[in-house]
Amino acid sequence: MSRTRTALLAAMALVAGATGTAFAVDPGSAGIAAVPCTVDYKIQNQWSTGFTAAVTVTNNSAAKSSWSLKWSYAGNQKVTSGWNAKISQSGAAVTAANETYNAQLATGGSVSFGFQGSYSGSNAIPATFTLDGVTCNVDDGGPGGPTDPPDPGGPSTRVNNPYEGAKVYVNPEWSANAAAEPGGSRVAGQPTGVWLDRIAAINGAGGKMGLRAHLDEALRQKGSGELVVQFVIYNLPGRDCSALASNGELKADEIGRYKTEYIDPIKAILADSKYASLRIVTTVEIDSLPNLVTNTGSRPTAVPQCDVMKANGNYVKGVGYALNKLGDVPNVYNYVDAGHHGWIGWDDNFGPTATIMKEAATAEGATVNDVHGFITNTANYSALKENNFTINDTVGGKSVRESKWVDWNRYLDELSYAQAFRNQLVSAGFDSNIGMLIDTSRNGWGGAARPTGPGATTSVDTYVDGGRYDRRFNAGNWCNQSGAGLGERPKAAPAAGIDAYVWMKPPGESDGSSKAIPNDEGKGFDRMCDPTYTGNPRNNNNMSGALADAPVSGHWFSAQFRQLMQNAYPPLS
Repeated sequence: MSRTRTALLAAMALVAGATGTAFAVDPGSAGIAAVPCTVDYKIQNQWSTGFTAAVTVTNNSAAKSSWSLKWSYAGNQKVTSGWNAKISQSGAAVTAANETYNAQLATGGSVSFGFQGSYSGSNAIPATFTLDGVTCNVDDGGPGGPTDPPDPGGPSTRVNNPYEGAKVYVNPEWSANAAAEPGGSRVAGQPTGVWLDRIAAINGAGGKMGLRAHLDEALRQKGSGELVVQFVIYNLPGRDCSALASNGELKADEIGRYKTEYIDPIKAILADSKYASLRIVTTVEIDSLPNLVTNTGSRPTAVPQCDVMKANGNYVKGVGYALNKLGDVPNVYNYVDAGHHGWIGWDDNFGPTATIMKEAATAEGATVNDVHGFITNTANYSALKENNFTINDTVGGKSVRESKWVDWNRYLDELSYAQAFRNQLVSAGFDSNIGMLIDTSRNGWGGAARPTGPGATTSVDTYVDGGRYDRRFNAGNWCNQSGAGLGERPKAAPAAGIDAYVWMKPPGESDGSSKAIPNDEGKGFDRMCDPTYTGNPRNNNNMSGALADAPVSGHWFSAQFRQLMQNAYPPLS
C-alpha cells in the first residue's frame, strides 16, 4: 500500500505563515511567497506491526552544506532502521540528518531517505516537518505540481531485453578497488553487480554505499540515455545450505524477518518514483533452489541443512515472496539463479531443477510473469564455450561423457547449458520470451595454460583433459580457484536466448576465507576454500584448487584480482 501526506499549498502557506516563517519572493511567481522547503512523506508498505516509509526533501532556499529534518509522531511509531540519513528518535520526536555523501543540498535540489518503523493502533502521518528549524510545506502530490521533486526522466516500460540499447552501472566502490591494483585501470570501468547480502547492506554497512546511494549514483551515470543497474538479492533464511563460506545472518526458520526486514525495505526503495527511469535487474538468491535438488535426501551429496530447508519450504517461500514483491515494480527485471552446467547438467538434476523453479515462481503470490529470466554461472568458473571437443566426440570407442572430467554430464560449458536450460524452463511453464544471463566475470581461463587444441587421443581422459579450457581439478570446485581469469566482457545479446554476458560477481571479491576468520556477517569457514583440502563427494574427492590467504567472502582479495587479470581471456590490452 502507498499513502502520501497531502495538503493544499495555500492552506500550508497559512500554516507556515502562522509560525512566523519568512519567505523569500520567487521572482517567477508574480509576488506569491515561495515555500522554503517541501517534504514528501510516503508510507510505501505497511503491515500489522510495522511499515516502511520514503521521504523526499526539496530545498527552495539558500544552498546548504548540511541539513537536518525533524518531525513528531502523534501515535507510538518507532523508527527501527534507516538508510541514506542518520535517523534518531527521542520520544515522539524524530531527527533525520545528512550522511557525508548527501550533505550538499542545492537551491532547488532534493534529497531522499527512507526507514523502517514499528507501530500499534494507528499509523498517522506527521502533520509538520522542519528543515533546519524552518517549517516546510508538504507535497501536494499532484503531477508536475510546483512542489514536485525533479523528474529523473519518467517511468520505464519493461522491454524484452533490458541490456539492449543501455549502459550498465559501474559500482564506484568496486571500480576504486580495481583501479588501485597495478593494471587495474584496464577493467575498472566495467559494470558489476551490487550484492545486498545482509539487512545492513540495504542502508550501507561498514561505511559502504547503501541501496539508495547506488541508485542515486546510477541516475547520475544514466544521463539522458538508458541504464541498467544490477543488484544481487542474497539473504535467504539458512542461506547456501551446502557451503559454509556463504552462510548468512538469518536462521533457517526466520522467513518472517526475510520478508519484513529485507525484501520489504528493498522493494520500498526500488519502487520510489525517483528511480522509475532506471532498468533495475535483480538476480534472485544465488545457489538456493538447486541445493534442494542436488544436496538432499539419500544422495551421496546430501547435506543435513539442505534437508532442513527443503522440509521447511523457506527457500521456495523466500524466492516466491521476493519475486512477487519486486515484480510489482514496473522497471524491475527479476532473474532467478539457475546454477551452472557442472551442477545441474546431469539428467537427474536438469528437469527437477526447472520444476522446483516453477514451484518457487508460483509461491507466495508470485507468478511466472514476475520472472524475466534466469542467470547461470554466478560467482562460478565454468568456461563459456569449450571449443576443442564436443559432447558427441568419442575416443577409442568411449564417449567424451565417460571421461572423469565430464562424468556423464550432458553439457561441457555454460553457453550450451544456458540455452538448453532455457528451453527446459519454457517447457516447465515459463514464458517463451525469458532471457538468460551468464556470469563471465571469472571464467576466461587464459594465460599460458590455455590449450590451443584437443588433447592426445591416448584415452578419452587425455583427450578431454588436454583440450579443456577449464583447468579446475573438478567442476564442483567453486572457491577462489587457482589459475582462473577474467572472461568475456559484459555484453548485450551475445547469442541466441542470452540477454547478456554480465560480471554479476565482482572480480576480486573473495569467495570465502582459506582459514577460519571471525566476522559479524554470519559467514563461516568452508574447507573448499582451504588449499590443503582433499575434497568431498560434491567434487568427487578432488583437491579444492583454492588460493591461499583469502579473506572472508565478499572482501577484497588482491592476489585473486591480479591473477584474474593475468589470465584473462580475451586477454587484456
